Amino acid sequence: MKIKGILGMLWMLFPLFAFAQEKVVPIKYGDMDQWITRKIHESGIIGGDTKQLYEVGPTKVLEGNEPYVNQGGSPWGTSNVMAKVMGIVKTNTSVYPERRGNGYCAKLETHIESVKVLGLVNITVLASGSMFLGDMKEPITGTKEGEKNLNIGVPFTSRPKAVRYDYKVKMSGEPHRIRQTGFSRKSTVEGQDCAIMTCLLQKRTEDKDGNIIAKRVGTAVVRYDKNSDWHNGATYEIHYGDISHTAYYDAELMRLGVGNYHARNSEGESQLIQENGWAGSDEKPTHLIIQFTSSLGGAYVGSPGNTIWVDNVCLVYE
Repeated sequence: MKIKGILGMLWMLFPLFAFAQEKVVPIKYGDMDQWITRKIHESGIIGGDTKQLYEVGPTKVLEGNEPYVNQGGSPWGTSNVMAKVMGIVKTNTSVYPERRGNGYCAKLETHIESVKVLGLVNITVLASGSMFLGDMKEPITGTKEGEKNLNIGVPFTSRPKAVRYDYKVKMSGEPHRIRQTGFSRKSTVEGQDCAIMTCLLQKRTEDKDGNIIAKRVGTAVVRYDKNSDWHNGATYEIHYGDISHTAYYDAELMRLGVGNYHARNSEGESQLIQENGWAGSDEKPTHLIIQFTSSLGGAYVGSPGNTIWVDNVCLVYE
């Protein structure tokens, strides 16, 4: 056979060879087909209703007002929480299981949550739907410094080339966002809302004072600002090393320290992750952050009605 013909056959086979070399690793419970249902009894002074909170984990029902701890080895936390403010038990649900085909997906929605008791408490907050690798400390006792209740990220030492998942998006249609913290007046935040996927690889250390210091190893962040039907197998490359001078760098979403993320140190104390530099492009991480959220701007900022659906979350390797 002529050399040219052999090369042509090899070229035709190359895409199949490359595809065969790809390794796709699902994140545990990332198919969103198993959910824990928590039945929380809110205080009688605000109606005494029994509310359902949902967590990603082995299928079961938990009854009673007990602080939630991740179940069955699930790495996922959510913004669904039980709060106890001034002795009043209240819940927030902004992440839901929703039927999709023969299984489920996760629905993350931005909405307004309020609790009012004459002469005692009057709180109205904007709550965005968030699902992340990590966990949440309950009960929430107030709206100030809410990030300290999050333990964001999980131990992780690999170097995947991409993150992959299915998604659908519905925008609120509002031209601007609002800020509603619970104790101050509602205000307008310039700019259209959007849903966000954040994937960060970090190399963390802890100093003698218990501070958590991190270098950024890998970055993949995507914003969704248009309505979209289901997009299956959306794949986003993880960029390693210092990306601050690249064409795809988005300072608002990718800068060092983005997200005001907190984690627990070796003593179990919540600390701000001090992300103070870019790691070398060949360094290995110690932790992985993946977060989906229905609104942009941090706690208590967004547009009610903004929604993202997520399913089949995986990491892709060479």
